Amino acid sequence: QVPVVESGGGSVQPGGSLTLSCEVSVTTSRVAWFRQAPRKTREGVALILYADRSTVYADSVKGRFTISRSQDNARNTVYLQMNSLKPEDSAVYYCAAGFLGGSSFVTMSYKYWGQGTQVTVSS
Repeated sequence: QVPVVESGGGSVQPGGSLTLSCEVSVTTSRVAWFRQAPRKTREGVALILYADRSTVYADSVKGRFTISRSQDNARNTVYLQMNSLKPEDSAVYYCAAGFLGGSSFVTMSYKYWGQGTQVTVSS
């Protein structure tokens, strides 16, 4: 079973919306969404803590993106609702799980990564 699987990317016009999904099948205390644009480092955009569903957002997406989690028996799905999308939001979006400790928005803090899903915002 693949530990983390993303879906839901695509192309949208500026101001539009997309929802990404991440199916998580490993034990983790939190799940984070990262993104990586061409020639840029991977950056954290949102995370959710499993214990209390509290959330943290990068300043660049605060007020526009919403991370949430649903649990159906043994299946955990984490969503990233993205509204008011801008061209600078274009990137490959990755879901990360299996938190190892340290800073939540650092890539080395996570053991499991999805394959990534492309989001393109363009007119």
